[in-house]
Amino acid sequence: MSENPPSISPDRSVPSSKHGSSTTKLAVGAVGIVFGDIGTSPLYAFRETFVGPNPLPIDYNHVLGVVSLIFWSMVLVVAIQYVTILMRADNKGQGGSLALVALISSHIGKSRYGWLAIVLGVFATSLFYGDSMITPAISVLSAVEGLTVVQSDLEPLVIPIALVLLVLLFLIQKRGTAKVGALFAPVMIVYFSVIAVLGSIQIVQHPEIFWALNPWYAIQFFILDGWLAFLALGSVVLAVTGSEALYSDMGHFGRGPMKLSWFGFVMPCLLLNYFGQGAMIVSLSASEAAEAIQAPFFTLAPEMLRLPLVFLATFATFIASQAVISGAFSITHQAMQLGYIPRMSIRHTSETESGQIYIPVVNWALMIAVILLVLTFQNSSSLASAYGIAVTGAVTIDTLLMAVLLVGVWKWKWWYAAPVVVLFLIVDGAYFAANLLKVPDGGWFPLLVGAVIFTLLTTWARGRRLMKERMTEVALPIEVFAKSAKNSALRVPGTAVFMASQQAGVPSALLHNIKHNKVLHERVIILTVEIADEPYIDPERRCELYDLGDGFYRAVLHYGFMEETNVPEGLKGMERCGGAFDMMQTSFFLSRQTLLPSEKPGMPIWREKIFAWMLRNAATAMEFFRLPTNRVVELGSQVRI
Repeated sequence: MSENPPSISPDRSVPSSKHGSSTTKLAVGAVGIVFGDIGTSPLYAFRETFVGPNPLPIDYNHVLGVVSLIFWSMVLVVAIQYVTILMRADNKGQGGSLALVALISSHIGKSRYGWLAIVLGVFATSLFYGDSMITPAISVLSAVEGLTVVQSDLEPLVIPIALVLLVLLFLIQKRGTAKVGALFAPVMIVYFSVIAVLGSIQIVQHPEIFWALNPWYAIQFFILDGWLAFLALGSVVLAVTGSEALYSDMGHFGRGPMKLSWFGFVMPCLLLNYFGQGAMIVSLSASEAAEAIQAPFFTLAPEMLRLPLVFLATFATFIASQAVISGAFSITHQAMQLGYIPRMSIRHTSETESGQIYIPVVNWALMIAVILLVLTFQNSSSLASAYGIAVTGAVTIDTLLMAVLLVGVWKWKWWYAAPVVVLFLIVDGAYFAANLLKVPDGGWFPLLVGAVIFTLLTTWARGRRLMKERMTEVALPIEVFAKSAKNSALRVPGTAVFMASQQAGVPSALLHNIKHNKVLHERVIILTVEIADEPYIDPERRCELYDLGDGFYRAVLHYGFMEETNVPEGLKGMERCGGAFDMMQTSFFLSRQTLLPSEKPGMPIWREKIFAWMLRNAATAMEFFRLPTNRVVELGSQVRI
């Protein structure tokens, strides 16, 4: 057993179309797409520690204590935990809670505690949806609030302008990010450069702010203020929101380019701005500091440049929100493929990039939630109370999963793994505990969303497993069926593909077809689509084929959880299956199950009703598997679970 983690494998996270791109080019792209969430945190993170629910005195020691906490939080949580350690835990290049769970499950899934890792990962994913609702609301609202710094009587226009921008943001999702994506990197590079310059101007005038690099100021903050310092963690953590998203988005650009963009550009720019905000506040008189702390981000700029800065920050928050929404689409697609969410209608918005997708149900649900959040909380300070708990909850869960990874997958000795895990559990746990105190002020919202989503995800996974078990119990072996059916029905020209959810037994659609129509096609394919615990499958491993004789075949198509399940495209690789497939001579038969009440239900009645509702509203297999609409026949069946 190795005492150290495995050496870093070659970066397989970049899609094949990007292999020829340079690391620098990918790093620039990452600045535009990945770092928007954490990049817009300076708009509100520093401010909230002094004007939030538990305001701090505005003096030299407290400013240095807060800046020191922000610096060391960014170093420990983002730079070390996520960028340095967790980005090594890639599932063939893909990151994120579900990808990490899939990686862990492939090693310890059958062990006694394997189920616990899965539950933790699913709950972290559930919390992400709460985060993806709050991020657009707080980001856009905090940027538009900059108008009140320019002219105070514009305050009544803040919410209407924010709502118009947010509705526009969700309306353009169906067009995809390909066209506007080209603007993201240049705008975010300009944004990061501007905030770095504004911070640097203040630092040059007041270099004593660099004393905050000394962790003693953060420690002293806790020694002198104790409980107040602990409460301040609930606001300081806003500076590292988006760290989990860095891990989730690793597959788009690769580990190397993202490290380069973080350490080489994004982190220095953010720290210069935070230190600049601190330097400005300590240089002002008490009355001036009390006024400036209401919007320190915009106060950094000279008065004549504040309106352009508002426009730039608004554009940056627009991009940050776009990235979070796209992340929600990707997470939903992963969960769908891994069996935690029922099939939904997915639209591909790019002909060349399979990862660019649009899921209407998710888009409109997020839009409604975001509008309600803005109307309910009214300003970014109130929303900040709801923001941190989803992020810190997901980060704490990732730390627990990291412990399983170090010991169960990388095979570290426990005495090497324990100090690392304990350190991050103390840091992340403290942030999570501080945010729990904000539950009455708005923190209940992401917890409620997480609980609802977790219930839906686990109910679907449980119900789907029970349904498969019941169908397997009554399934007729295909070999027996093939021999008995070859002479009992009329054979007609063409190919019939019967979709089956499991590899054993005869699908109900085939039984119903021969019972009612009393015909069999010359070539009968029983096809199962299997989703692997890895993001991509080698094309050579895509197809499995078993010739059962008499024109019957059992076929399996394998896909990774990041891939599109395009069955007609997959069938092109099965020419050994009695010849090439002609879609105009091929019919697809689907089973659609209806649940019936069971005398001994496999789960509580209320969950069974939820599962039945999800089953009724799931997208058809025809949409999900990209089947030709004029070649599909759907036959119903009834199942008791």
